[in-house]
Order: sequence, then C-alpha cells, then structure tokens
Amino acid sequence: MSRAKTSLAALAVVLSACATSPDPAEQVEQDYAQAVEAAMQPATPEEVAAANRADPLTKANFWAKEHAKDPDNLDKALSFASALRGIGSDERAIEVLSQVLVVHPGDPDLLIALGKALSTQNDIVASARAFEQATRTAPDRAEGWAALGTSLDKLDRHEDAQRAYTQALLLEPTRTSTLTNYGLSLALSGNLIAAEEKLRLAAAQPDADVRVTENLALILGLQGKYDEMAEISSRHAPQGVVEQNAKLLQDMIQPVRSWEALEAEAPAAKRSAPPVEKTKPTPATPPVATNAEDSAPEASSTGLRLRRSGE
Repeated sequence: MSRAKTSLAALAVVLSACATSPDPAEQVEQDYAQAVEAAMQPATPEEVAAANRADPLTKANFWAKEHAKDPDNLDKALSFASALRGIGSDERAIEVLSQVLVVHPGDPDLLIALGKALSTQNDIVASARAFEQATRTAPDRAEGWAALGTSLDKLDRHEDAQRAYTQALLLEPTRTSTLTNYGLSLALSGNLIAAEEKLRLAAAQPDADVRVTENLALILGLQGKYDEMAEISSRHAPQGVVEQNAKLLQDMIQPVRSWEALEAEAPAAKRSAPPVEKTKPTPATPPVATNAEDSAPEASSTGLRLRRSGE
C-alpha cells in the first residue's frame, strides 16, 4: 500500500473514533435524566411494606417522597395524610387532603379522613360537614354515618346524631364503636334504659374493649343497679376500686339529705332553727368525657367516666 493510501486509512480511523465518542456534556445530561427517571419510579411493594413497619417519622418521610412523585394519586395522599397524623401533624394532613380533594371531589375516603383530622383539630363544624358530604356520596358506607353521628353529638345535636347512628347500624348492625357511641348519645339525652340496651349489645361483640364495659357499668349504676355494676366492673378492675366506684356513684345520685336528718345527727347544743325552705333533692351528674380518641383521660381513682369509642 502506498504511503498516501496509508495516511488516508489512518485519518478515516481517527474520524470514526471521534464520531463514536460521546460528548461529555451530553453524557452528563443523559445521566441526570436517567437518575431523575429512576427517582420518580414508584416504590416497590417491598419498600412500601418496610416503610409501613418503620417508626412514625420514617414512615412520614417515606410517604412524603411518594406523594411528591405523584401529588394527584389518591392512595398515596391518603397514606401520606395518615402518616402525618401519626406524628401529630394534623394541620399538614388537612392541607394535603384538601388539595387532593380538588382532584377527586366527593371521594368518601378523602372526606372521612379529612373529617377525622378536622375533628382532632377541634373544628367540629367543618368535621361534621365533611362527614355529611361523605354520606351523600357514599350512603352505603357505615363509617361515614357513624363518624357523622360522633360529630353531631359533639355539637349537642343528639337527636340528629342518633339518626346517623341508626343509619350506620342498618348497614352494619354489630359495629361495636357505633353501638357504644349510640348508647352514650342516648345517655346524654337522658334515656338510660335505651342507652343500657345499646351498650349491652356493644359489650356482647367479640371486639368490645374495657371502655365498652366501663360505660355499661356506669349506666347501670346511674339506674341504681349497683350489684350488676359491680359485677361488670370487677372483670377489669380490682375489687377495692369497684366498691369505691359504687359508693361514690351512690353518694352522687342520692337526694340531698334533709334538714331534719342533719339536725337529728347534730349535737343538741349545736341545733338551731331550721331554715324556712328545705333543700330540694338535686341529683349530681358524673363527669362525661369527649371522644376517647381525642381527649378522654385514663380512669382516675374514681374511674367514673363515659368513654366514647373512636370512629
């Protein structure tokens, strides 16, 4: 081969090599695009399961990233809001749910989750409004009716609340939390006999907890059924506490003692003329707690609390 031909062949090899070599700037852009695409891929089922088993803060951070990848995704928004509530960030949860509700208007899961977050923030009117809307869009969901009843009770609209509980129980007759809250609503309305009936049904359910039996025991005591109250309470409390509770309740609801009875017990030297008007009997009312999920305290030494079940 001549020298000229050799030179041309070498030049062709050099040019070919230059043509196939990637441009450094273009390679950086490609790598960046691939990294972004990889980062935007949804988490695998294994990653989701691991995050849901993690501590609340780790779980919230995980779902924050997943929500950022697809802000309009309904399931991710619900998971993110739930994780936010798990770390006490209800305000941020309300913000997330409200934004996604624009994309999915009327979704009952969103409305129920929003109502619960609003209730925790003590915005009961807005909470009831969210639950009411959920019952309109999904009238076959017992959860929505039951949650609406709880909010209405907090607004002292007990008759409306009881209608909501009735509707919930038509859909799920053995829902323990609904039976319990219905019973408490009836008690707040002064109907202790009907309250006892609902609480007995609640206590008979397999998932009934100590709050249900405590409520039933208290309603029985308010009706003067102290032996039965003590029998039910003794399943979860020491006998000394049970006896103390029964005695306290008797003292609270018995009529105020008359002047004659007090005078008969007083030393003769300390007796004085009775007042013109006698004290009228005034039964005392035991303290009533609000929703146990929000603020009901643990039982004190008296143990006398009405404890609402969380919906």
